[in-house]
Amino acid sequence: MTPATDFSQVRPDEGQPATQRTEVRVGYTDEALYIGLIAYESDPSRIIVTDSRRDAPLDDTDSFRVIIDGMLDRQNGFVFGTNPAGLQFDAQVTNEGSGGFRGPGSGSNINWDTTWEVEAQIHNYGWSAEMEIPFSSLRYGNGAEQTWGINFQRNIRHNNEIAYWAPLERQFDLNRVSEAGLIEGIRVPSQRALQFTPYVLGSAERGGSIASGTVDQQELGFDFKYTITPSLVLDGTYNTDFAQVEADELQVNLDRFSLFFPEKRPFFLENAGQFSVGNPREVELFFSRRIGVGAGGTQLPIDGGARLTGKIFDNTNIGLLQMRTDSVDGRISQNDFSVVRLNQELGNRSTIGMMYIERDGDGTGLNSTSENPGEDYNRTMSVDGRWGIGDTTLITGWAARTETPGLQNRDAAGGIQASYQDEDWNLDAGYSEVRENFNPEVGFLARRAFRRWTAGWRYRYRPEDWWGLHELRPHMNYRGYWGFDGFQETGFLHVDNHWEFQNGSEVHTGVNFTLEGVREPFEIVDGVSVPAGTYEHSEAQLVYWTNQAAPLSINIRSFIGGFFGGDRVSTDSTLRYQLDERFSTEVSWNRSDISLPVPNGDFTVDLARVRVSYSFTPQISLQTLIQYNNRDDVVAANVRFAWLQSANAGLYLVYNEVDEFSGLNMPHYEQENARQFILKYSRIFDFFN
Repeated sequence: MTPATDFSQVRPDEGQPATQRTEVRVGYTDEALYIGLIAYESDPSRIIVTDSRRDAPLDDTDSFRVIIDGMLDRQNGFVFGTNPAGLQFDAQVTNEGSGGFRGPGSGSNINWDTTWEVEAQIHNYGWSAEMEIPFSSLRYGNGAEQTWGINFQRNIRHNNEIAYWAPLERQFDLNRVSEAGLIEGIRVPSQRALQFTPYVLGSAERGGSIASGTVDQQELGFDFKYTITPSLVLDGTYNTDFAQVEADELQVNLDRFSLFFPEKRPFFLENAGQFSVGNPREVELFFSRRIGVGAGGTQLPIDGGARLTGKIFDNTNIGLLQMRTDSVDGRISQNDFSVVRLNQELGNRSTIGMMYIERDGDGTGLNSTSENPGEDYNRTMSVDGRWGIGDTTLITGWAARTETPGLQNRDAAGGIQASYQDEDWNLDAGYSEVRENFNPEVGFLARRAFRRWTAGWRYRYRPEDWWGLHELRPHMNYRGYWGFDGFQETGFLHVDNHWEFQNGSEVHTGVNFTLEGVREPFEIVDGVSVPAGTYEHSEAQLVYWTNQAAPLSINIRSFIGGFFGGDRVSTDSTLRYQLDERFSTEVSWNRSDISLPVPNGDFTVDLARVRVSYSFTPQISLQTLIQYNNRDDVVAANVRFAWLQSANAGLYLVYNEVDEFSGLNMPHYEQENARQFILKYSRIFDFFN
């Protein structure tokens, strides 16, 4: 078997052969694809291994990744990665990982997990790894013998080297599926797979909203996955539970717009990118956290549901989702959620698509905005498209409207974005607007009723020999928001230069020119209000981080300047220590000292986070997350022990504690902290294989 060799660098020396030899061999049986790696290293003592937890980042360790485009659509793929400790990393890539430079699109979903195995070992000649990826974990087309898109990436961390088998230019990464190489002669099996994953759960909870004593609960449920064709999959769930998912990171809102929390629940992650339409984190027409997650991240009961995703014909993507959530104590009605998504691929990164989203209440009127309680529904309809021009230009756009009882007219939204990206330059410009009555209840809106203009440029320059610099990235970005009456609500001009050094450290030296138009007073912290008015300021934005692959590293980001008519000094610091690939700890502290020209306007906001991880093996781990927010007087702890069988199935022990009534140096209230202990076990049964 002839191995894939001749890797070429994108950094530090773009276009040059990799400094160390790499050999990759690909084989298969009737059930699985096998990928074997030999990563030669002339001095094995220089191999850096920083983590062994599943899905831990691979950028700060010696590592290997492969992307597989089984459909050969040159837009989508699956990524599998590992390091010398045998870490398992998997991700799903849609539309090459993005919609352009800050443009709308989908992305690389690192929270997606599937069933596969890997073993790795360090030798006196380097390190090696072998991956076993079941065909049931991949998506591919019809035909007994197939050609797939494939590319390999190797990171050699001691000299910050990144090399690819199929050469890429510096502005791209492994997600650039359209420039992947080809592997021919793959004889795939006739695929029929059924995975059934039942779970049992027991929990004990006391304190918080529980008046007295301890409340015990037991739950049973299951998920299933049925492969209809190698490219079309039906997923189902009953009495859905996500107790094993890590708690959300606390955020502090010092503005008047909504905060965004990402989806982490496994059931909603597969093919999530296909349901992505709008402007990421600002206007998302479908936001799966609206299903089964209430205010403050509270989990709401999900009775069950089903999802059909994949490809029909050669280039048509389909996504169908139906879920039902139960009512809650006369406060939240039962709801049925339906999503229909179609997307036609047209070649050269171009697509055209539509989406329909509906929430249908049970008629109790608890969620209705209409005077008629029986009219309890919400609908969103949209069209979207991407047009790739050559290898460098991409134009994306979308348009949508909603139907909500009690809200009529001016219920549309839309946007268009153009981006250009070559080896040296990134250019982009865009426009979007959201009308006053646009109301995607199963989506996410950071703000309402606005017109937004954006523009930006970035230049990459790599000096040959200048102070140990690897790359300079001067850039400028602007975004502005106006109401439909012409009142400017936000203006943000960012002028910066990134100084990236060959030793892995980086410095950002930027300045921001800001404008905030406040229509109505809002409370920024308890007892402190920002008056209506227009506030124009400038601020310095300074960033510094050391080599993140070192055992001890720091990351500091600061903003110093004007803020709502006063001043702000904000510093976000992270200290990270890695003993070896098994133990790592991270301490973060975000402190904002704010002085506003209003009564009680001098205050400090602190947000602290401590994360400790220990991996006994790549499948057995203990993780602790402790958070503190002094503005809302919250201390929260999340401790998770996981013994994984595969993907997200296995044994979980979870302890949660939330103290919402006391903080560091804060007076205590007479209420017991909310405490919860959860024991959950799930197992994947793989039929037909």
